[in-house]
Amino acid sequence: MLLAETNQTFEVTFILLGFSEFPDLQVPLFLVFLTIYTVTAVRNLSMILIIRINPKLHTPIYFFLSHLSSIDFWYSTTVTPKLLENLVMEDRTISFTGCITQFFLACIFVVVETFMLAVMSYDWFVAGCHPLLYTVIMSQKLCASLVAGTYIWGIVYSLTLTYFVLALSFCGSNVISNFVCEHSAIVSVSCSDPSVSQMLCFIITIFDEVSSLFIILSTYISIFVTVMKMSSTGGCQKTFSTCTSHLTAITIFHGTVLFLYCVPNSKNSCLIVKVGSVFYTVVISMLNPLIYSLRNKDVKESFRKLMNHPKLSC
Repeated sequence: MLLAETNQTFEVTFILLGFSEFPDLQVPLFLVFLTIYTVTAVRNLSMILIIRINPKLHTPIYFFLSHLSSIDFWYSTTVTPKLLENLVMEDRTISFTGCITQFFLACIFVVVETFMLAVMSYDWFVAGCHPLLYTVIMSQKLCASLVAGTYIWGIVYSLTLTYFVLALSFCGSNVISNFVCEHSAIVSVSCSDPSVSQMLCFIITIFDEVSSLFIILSTYISIFVTVMKMSSTGGCQKTFSTCTSHLTAITIFHGTVLFLYCVPNSKNSCLIVKVGSVFYTVVISMLNPLIYSLRNKDVKESFRKLMNHPKLSC
């Protein structure tokens, strides 16, 4: 019996429907997502390279930005290639191992990005509210510990959810009405009761969202209070402009994640869920370098020097 169950597990496959309900849009969507992925890869890898080669950017905030760019690149790489393949191939199947692997890696990157945004908010809080103590507070040891903590929690979160997903039973071919193997889609095609896995996912996700948003909101409130006390109008405008762009990215990311977990499980909401999934898996990874870094003068200047480098020109 154990051998039969094992063989059944290896025969399980998933079918990612993606955007198959729009056959006339397969090629246009392929070109759009290919462009987005190319821009995402170029921007994030360029950001990492610029920070590595420019000594002026060896500061805590750019240290965090380099990790955010790395997360966005690998997150997009985990999801987009399979999406592109399914847009041009008739066979939209993915193996059980492939689906679980994609789910495991995607969980890690989502959770790490969630808390990396919170860490960056804390960095801006220290820089804005305690500028004279910034170098003392944001030491290399603290920065490394904060980054390590986000990765460790991301791995623990992903391992926990993956363990409970693997404890479920699956039968034959399972049709997933999405382009990515995410938790709600996988457990919805399970042959066994997924209530424990769903409840665990809900509890941990609420904890992640509440804790990270509490850090972000409390730090930005402190920043705004400090800025309002400034006598310099130019300094206030610059700070508000920077914070507004950062809060826009945070709102898009967290708003999409919360929205996806609040959408009713109905057939009418399938397209909305797919569009929401596109935003937090594909689009946000492209927008983050632009919002967080490429608007910065130091980064722009470094990028310009990199593009004008003789070896690169050749």
